[in-house]
Amino acid sequence: MAAKQAIEEGLEFIPKFGDNGLILAIAQDAKTGQVLMTAYMNRAALDLTIQTGYATYLSRSRRKLWKKGEESGHLQKVEQILVDCDQDSLVLKVTVDAGQCHVGYQSCFYRALKKGSDKVLEFIAEKVYDPKETYKK
Repeated sequence: MAAKQAIEEGLEFIPKFGDNGLILAIAQDAKTGQVLMTAYMNRAALDLTIQTGYATYLSRSRRKLWKKGEESGHLQKVEQILVDCDQDSLVLKVTVDAGQCHVGYQSCFYRALKKGSDKVLEFIAEKVYDPKETYKK
């Protein structure tokens, strides 16, 4: 089987990390289908996710591995990892127990572009927890 065909139609998991060593990972609620967040993984984060069963990402701002929920307690238990046809992006179907966005929403996608506008956003969700209480330091 040719290399391209093996990636696109084969059964070997060969994730394609970008030049920066990262692959896009989309976290989706396994029960509702709601997209919760997007983040990036490097090889180490993906390996930890597979080994532990809990989503681990690479925090680009902190420049370190980040187990989702390590501060908030809002972990993502990975039920399934989907890979796209080019194996250059992932969908993590996860089970969650609480809001996933650090500002208090269930999803990081809590706003939408208002219909008929090219600049105005509108809220499409309500907060499900108080981040000031969750992230006390």
